[in-house]
Order: sequence, then structure tokens, then C-alpha cells
Amino acid sequence: MLMPKRVKRRKQQRGRMTGKANKGNKIAYGEYGLVAMEPSWITSNQIEAARVAMTRYIKRGGQVWVNIFPHKPVTKKPAETRMGSGKGSPEYWVAVVKPDRVLFEMAGIPEETAREALRLAANKLPIKCKFVKKSDYSEGGEQ
Repeated sequence: MLMPKRVKRRKQQRGRMTGKANKGNKIAYGEYGLVAMEPSWITSNQIEAARVAMTRYIKRGGQVWVNIFPHKPVTKKPAETRMGSGKGSPEYWVAVVKPDRVLFEMAGIPEETAREALRLAANKLPIKCKFVKKSDYSEGGEQ
């Protein structure tokens, strides 16, 4: 699973997911992309499941880029523990995803294959996603 090699602070606050993505909202590497349409936390397990589904479908042809990384730790207290006595220990890691964020990119395969592979990946994620092409982005950068 994806997780940072080391972190300065082991526990973080939850934060907020207001607004749209400023960074990572354009296709940078590939020809096709999967774009988030809702805000959410995406766990490292979900990212890995989506990546495996895509790469299995394209049978190791073409290239795949994962544009999100789980930097945020989510803590959980043990079962049947009384309230108080501090914050729980980190349980898993999540990537904070805002609307318009490009999650995955692909290149080197036909459009129909990429569309189906990214559809399979989107089914593994807890949010609505849409398929985009690099040619969809106009010269100004807006969709």
C-alpha cells in the first residue's frame, strides 16, 4: 500500500475539503485521464485497487500514472475504549481529493481501451469520476 516513508508529525487534524482543486487539475503526462467530480478522502487501498484494475485490463500495454498520494493519516481508537485519554493511533492513510482533480492518467493505448480501463478503476473509488482526453482542454486551460 502507498504511504509516506517518514512524516514529521504522526497525527493530523481532519481539515476541510471546500472548493475545487487548484493543482493537478490538468492532464500532465498521458493522453487520457480520470477526473474526480466530488470531494472525498481516498484510501491507499482504494488507490491500489483502482491501479490494479486498470493495469489488468490493459494487459501491461501503454503507460499508467497515479497522480494522487495518501499523505494524510487517519487515526482510530481501539474498540471498547473509554472516551478521553488522547487521540488514537494512525490506522490508515488517505489522499484528500477535491473536485476537478486528475486521479489517473494513461497513454499508449486506443481510446476505447483507455475508456473501459478507467471505468473499471472508477468503480473501485468511492466518488463519481469522469473520463477526459488531453484534447478536451482548450488553449486557455479551461474545460
